[in-house]
Parts: sequence; structure tokens; C-alpha cells
Amino acid sequence: MNTPLRVDAEVLENAAEGGVNHRLRVAIPDWPGFAPGQFVMLSPGARGAAERDDPLLPRPMAVYRQYEGSQVEVLYKVHGRGTALLAEAQPGQRVRVVGPLGRAFSLPEAGERALLVGGGTGVASLYELAARAIGRAPVSVLLGARSADDLMGQDDFAALDVDLHLATEDGSRGQRGLVTDLLREALAQGGSARVYACGPTPMMRAAAELAADAGQPALVSLENPMACGFGVCLGCAAPLAGGGFGLVCRDGPVFEAERVDWENLA
Repeated sequence: MNTPLRVDAEVLENAAEGGVNHRLRVAIPDWPGFAPGQFVMLSPGARGAAERDDPLLPRPMAVYRQYEGSQVEVLYKVHGRGTALLAEAQPGQRVRVVGPLGRAFSLPEAGERALLVGGGTGVASLYELAARAIGRAPVSVLLGARSADDLMGQDDFAALDVDLHLATEDGSRGQRGLVTDLLREALAQGGSARVYACGPTPMMRAAAELAADAGQPALVSLENPMACGFGVCLGCAAPLAGGGFGLVCRDGPVFEAERVDWENLA
């Protein structure tokens, strides 16, 4: 696992992509690389001459992809003051980055189909997984959202050599319905498969249950709120099926789905 950095990163691009969807690309000095599913903590907006304390806490963001060495990209939606300030950051300004952090996804085994299920900003945890799984296993990417305007990253996934399917609740793009409807259909094809899911908790729970019913393993990336990102504040504790708690930032964000106590997960 790479040692996390705590550095100021230069904003290279911070583009609105329709509605509340945004894409941020930064240059991170001495970036060590990352594994699929890891994340960074980003300051809420650009850093100025004086430290901001409203809002104070950084925001966890999945690392979407990296290219040209030290350039890192994240996808995010503007919800609240912190992400609204982040959306105002301009090229040339700097944001504080801590990362890469967290436990990553394992790649599929030979002979397994990889079924990647993403909802909302959860798709940001899956792009690099899809890219690295190509050549190891057949990859199907299933993306869902409320409407076409809410979908993120679909063009990037379409450019990969993967089997891509979309679902929207209002039917404005892809199949009408839930992304878990697509997963049910994919699992019904039979054969050995491994499910990877990231998105709203009800979606991940449904994906975990579908995988269990089909006798297939599933990994989920939890999205609990967190303040520090490395296990100090204890604010991201998630209940485990065997009792006790796991810290999403340190023990996750990726967990085997069967380890999560879905009934008591907020």
C-alpha cells in the first residue's frame, strides 16, 4: 500500500458537466499511484493566504483515474457548502490533498466475470477497476442514476473495452428502472462472477443480496461521512455482521459484502 501524502495540489481543470456534476483534475507532487477503490481527502475549496475554518473539514473523494504521472482526477457532485466551494476552485489555485487512503478492490480471478455496479458518485470508484480488470476477465459495467443528467462518467466507460449498460429511474437514458435490475439480469446469465458495488447504501445492500442469492461473492465500497480519513476521529464506523465496527477510512472503504451489518448501517 502506498504511503499517503499530505500536499497542496495545483488545480488543472475543474469543469461542470451538467447539473451538479463536476470533474476535477489536479497535479499532485510525488503522487505514488493508487489502487482501484482508494480515495483522497480534499480541502473544501481552494487554499488561500488565510486558513478557512468554515467549513473546516475536508471531503473524501474516490480517485477516479490518473494519467501523465502525477495528474489525478476525481468526479463529484455539488451538494452543500464544501463541494460548492470546491466547484469554485480555478486552474492555478491549490487544494489540500491527503492520500491515497483506504483499502482497495481486489481484481477478479481468472474465469470470473466482473460485474461493476455504480450509482451516483459511486461510479467514480469503479473506473480504474474496470480499466485494470480488462484482460483478466470479462467486464460488465452497470451504471444507474435517477435521470440522464445525473449519470457520471458514461463516456469514459464507453471508451473502454467493457460491456456497458445504463439504467435511469425515469427512463431518460438506458433501461428504465434501477441499476440493480441490470445486475439481476447479469447474474441470471449464470457462471462464476464477482460483484463490485459502490453507490447509495440501499443500492449496495440490494446488490449484496442479489449476489448472495446467486451464490457469488460481492465487494462493496462504503461511503460513510468521515473527518480525518485515516482512523483517528472514529466518525466513519460501520457495523459489522459479526459484531463490532469497522472504520470505513482504514478497514475499508472496500469490504466483503457479507461482513457488513446492512440492517444497522445508517
